[in-house]
Amino acid sequence: MSDTIAERYERDGFCCPIPIMDAHEAKEWRARLEDVERRYADPHSLPRGLNNYLRVNAHIVLPFACQLACDPRILAVIEEVLGSDILAWSAEFFTKEAATDKVVSWHQDLTYWGIGATDDEVTAWLALSAATPESGCMQFVPGSHKQNLLPHKDTYADDNLLTRGQEIAVDVDEADAVSVELQPGELSLHHGRLFHASGANTSNDRRIGLAIRYITPKVEQTIAKRDYAMLLRGSDDTGNFIPITGPKAEFDADAMALYEKVLADQSAAFAEGADQTVSLYS
Repeated sequence: MSDTIAERYERDGFCCPIPIMDAHEAKEWRARLEDVERRYADPHSLPRGLNNYLRVNAHIVLPFACQLACDPRILAVIEEVLGSDILAWSAEFFTKEAATDKVVSWHQDLTYWGIGATDDEVTAWLALSAATPESGCMQFVPGSHKQNLLPHKDTYADDNLLTRGQEIAVDVDEADAVSVELQPGELSLHHGRLFHASGANTSNDRRIGLAIRYITPKVEQTIAKRDYAMLLRGSDDTGNFIPITGPKAEFDADAMALYEKVLADQSAAFAEGADQTVSLYS
């Protein structure tokens, strides 16, 4: 297509697929993740369950997750959308196991983050395994990012990978949706107001992706008293986010202490309005 990444993103609210690395390199990153999963399989090996660290701010405690978030190939793409001042706000691994009924309901990301309906944010989703309709790839509704944030309802459904099972409280016409197929090493971008969801993984392989949330210094946390971000490019003189750096080693003491501090502060935004405990952030 002749349109630039920025033009496609502005028009549709997403852009994909964007090649970042070859399949062999993506396989190596997947192997590093699965090595961590094997070594910390014992639920008592860490203060919290391993899934908590993978699903919430993995870049704070896992050097390889931070390395991916800082990858210059990804940042070059992000700069086309956000400009030269770039911070990493979060990074999380989304894994759907093979032959599972786990889904993600239709939602808008920005609903529960406490940073408003900003345009100064983008999610980069890096595929570490094939994302196909069979494996439960994401679905986007083109142009839906041009709407405001809509009311959502919390379902807490057991088959929903979202922490509150949150879903848009209006009907979404799935006939308008497009499937976001990615091969290992490819990237998709999507806006925080974009309607998106994903189905069950009926394939015989895991669907693994790393979702990295990038913001600019213009973004402000409006619910939590404090929030944190990692400056990756450019400068930030706003003071809107407490600056943090990546871990020196896997689950080291300083990183773990920072993780707990960030989690405690961010939970005020993540759990706002919930009528029951949001277990992943408790």
